[in-house]
Amino acid sequence: MPTMHGSCHCGAVRFTVRLTDGTRTARRCDCSLCAKRGAVAVSAPLDGITIEQGADKLTRYQFNTMQAEHYFCSVCGIYTHHRRRSNPDEIGVNLACLEGQTPFLPEVLVMDGQSHPSDIGRSRVAGRLTYAPAKEQE
Repeated sequence: MPTMHGSCHCGAVRFTVRLTDGTRTARRCDCSLCAKRGAVAVSAPLDGITIEQGADKLTRYQFNTMQAEHYFCSVCGIYTHHRRRSNPDEIGVNLACLEGQTPFLPEVLVMDGQSHPSDIGRSRVAGRLTYAPAKEQE
């Protein structure tokens, strides 16, 4: 995959990332944090992200098992990426932060984070989100 450029909303944090499989890995999660955050994440290898600017502006948030590491811009509050609990060798990247990308995909799987794969031994799909653009009004 080619290297993609990304940033938070205010531009204080800028990064490059090499995605695992483009938007084919797009997903949401229904755990307590992700349900409130509402971002669509795509996968990259752990060594696939480089923070080009603003590493000092990133704030790490952890909860529950303290294994996943969620990163946010301390200036604008936008979630940029996280180190995954289910696969610590992978990161999830906020698709909306990537240049030329949109989180408004026709369909996005919602993974069952309430019954985390690390707890039950397998990943489960909780549902699907669909997006259909509105037709122009005459």
